[in-house]
Amino acid sequence: MRASRLVTLLLLLQNRGRMTARELAGELEVSVRTVYRDVDALAAAGIPLYGAAGHAGGYRLVDGYRTRLTGLTADEAQAAFLAALPGTAAELGLGEALATAQLKLRAALPAELREHADRIKERFLLDAPGWYGDVGRTPHLAAVAAAVWSRRAVVLKYRRWRAPEEIERRVEPYGLVLKAGRWYLVAGGPSGIRTYRVDQIIGLDSPQEEFTVPEGFDLAEHWRRHLAEFRARLHTGEALVRLTPEGARRLGVTPDGDGWTETRVPIESVDHAHGEFLRLGTDIQVVAPAELRDRIAGTVRALAARYGG
Repeated sequence: MRASRLVTLLLLLQNRGRMTARELAGELEVSVRTVYRDVDALAAAGIPLYGAAGHAGGYRLVDGYRTRLTGLTADEAQAAFLAALPGTAAELGLGEALATAQLKLRAALPAELREHADRIKERFLLDAPGWYGDVGRTPHLAAVAAAVWSRRAVVLKYRRWRAPEEIERRVEPYGLVLKAGRWYLVAGGPSGIRTYRVDQIIGLDSPQEEFTVPEGFDLAEHWRRHLAEFRARLHTGEALVRLTPEGARRLGVTPDGDGWTETRVPIESVDHAHGEFLRLGTDIQVVAPAELRDRIAGTVRALAARYGG
């Protein structure tokens, strides 16, 4: 909308000082001719700005003028809290709102604090996903977020690992969590509160029914309990292993001198431990359980036969 663009143009000049028409056009993603028209409209509205031609020319506000148009909209306020996470606001459909919110916030700060904020932006960056994480696309994230904002139920078509692999379920979205680069939906349903990976949602239909979050529900506290329960379910077994100093370091075990270290480590399952321990190569020797030891020995024999020529 033109009104929003005029405010953004005004805030750009207030934050950055002199800017050429071409620079403004690039920031606003419009033509230079449109910038000329917008500047004329601001001048006609009584905004004290002037332009100068030449190499050092451009548009600027009269020294000392500051707009008071720094109030945040609801979307901009929401986006401001997500500013530390690169791409997060854009994924939630709030990218434009975030850019405008940052301009307004910066315009409201005294000069010395604006410089401090600029230094922080230049020198610090948070990149949440892990190095080898294959973070998938989340095409339904914006729609899920909209349902969370508006407290409206949705019908999910969801892909899961066990049969039936595709299910349809009506849920009440309580909140979204970004964990290690993946989005998770915490939602109430017929079986209580469940967690859904947003990138596994293959369809979404909103019946537009409003719901009320249960009294006393706290998203952060729920997620803390969820992680604790997940970890408790994750490591239900145990393996007795011997580790070289390098193997101990890679497993996070305190080595017993410079030789082999014998220790017990929690494992999720024989299948999972089989793959994880093979990564350690000759830096680990499995003593027990026998099933895991036999599985690894069988894999090593198969590899030796394959690569033995």
